[in-house]
Formats: sequence, structure tokens, C-alpha cells
Amino acid sequence: MFILIDVMGRNSVILLPKQQKLLSALGENIKLARLRRGFSAELVAERAGISRASLWSVEKGSPSVAMGIYVSVLNALNLENDLLKVAADDELGRKLQDLNLPVRMRSPKSK
Repeated sequence: MFILIDVMGRNSVILLPKQQKLLSALGENIKLARLRRGFSAELVAERAGISRASLWSVEKGSPSVAMGIYVSVLNALNLENDLLKVAADDELGRKLQDLNLPVRMRSPKSK
């Protein structure tokens, strides 16, 4: 759940604390991936086609950054396929789906 607030003509997203922690962890993981590769912020921002300020916002886990920018940064780090892991193993969804599967009833065997 999030709240969208109009602040000085700009929409601002407010997340619940748990969701903000997740987004911050994602940003931190992206930053660590950049540092492990030895890439400067300038290089990654240039490869992603964004400003250094936008990259900084991604690495801080800002909720106002567009999903496309996250994808561009992951692409610059050669990690874009990691997005395919999101919801790939949806255990709850699969259990709910299984509960709604039709059960075929057989007629009793005749003697």
C-alpha cells in the first residue's frame, strides 16, 4: 500500500515502512553490484542514460523513481534478467490456483 500526495505540483509516493525497507534494500543491492564491478556512478548513469542524481535515487531506494529507470540501471550492470526472478516462485498464488481447480467426479462403478 502506498499514498500518492501532490506536493507543489509533483506527485510524491509515500510507502509503508516495511515497503520502504524493501525498496531501500533493492537500492543497496544495486549499489553493491555497481561497486563490486568497479564501476563509477558516472559510468553507470551514462550507460543507463540517466543523470547521476537519478542513479543516486535508485541506490537510495527512492519510491518516486520510475520502474524503467531501475531497469535501465540493471541493464547497465548486466543484471536485467534478475527482474525475471520477481514472483517467479509464487507459492501462495500456486496454492490458491490449486484450490480453485475443478475436481472431476466419477460416477460410481456399476456392477
